[in-house]
Amino acid sequence: MTIVKYLIDTNALSRIGRKSRESTFVRYNCKIPSEVLHEAATFPDIAMLRTLEYPISADVLNLLRNVMSTVPPGDKDLIDLYHARGNADPILVATALDAIAKSEETLLAEDWQIVTDDEGVKKKAAEFNLRTVSSPEFKKLIGATDTCDNSS
Repeated sequence: MTIVKYLIDTNALSRIGRKSRESTFVRYNCKIPSEVLHEAATFPDIAMLRTLEYPISADVLNLLRNVMSTVPPGDKDLIDLYHARGNADPILVATALDAIAKSEETLLAEDWQIVTDDEGVKKKAAEFNLRTVSSPEFKKLIGATDTCDNSS
């Protein structure tokens, strides 16, 4: 049995809205990397979002090195430090790799997917065989799950 879990990107946090961010589904099935929380610092519900933090560890940083080694010089699809764009994106991919590796040590396997609308993240995730979900798909998933929870 595999449990599906989600790491949420800043663009998706913004697009799914506060009500969805505060849903039971998100609280129990999602994590947010530290760098994404830094980007989302002005959100009105940042205190609640911080409870979902996936901290950056030495393992995540080692995986980040692997992710960044696949980015050709001059490629700005994933990250553009000169224009402060996508700073959390490679960390998001590294965090997903870390979460999957850690789940292999548990009884029930976890399939960590990235919720994002960023094409650079989707492309890099695919290179590492990671699944992605768009924010509209994710919002539908939250709605369907919350409807099931409310009907019981």
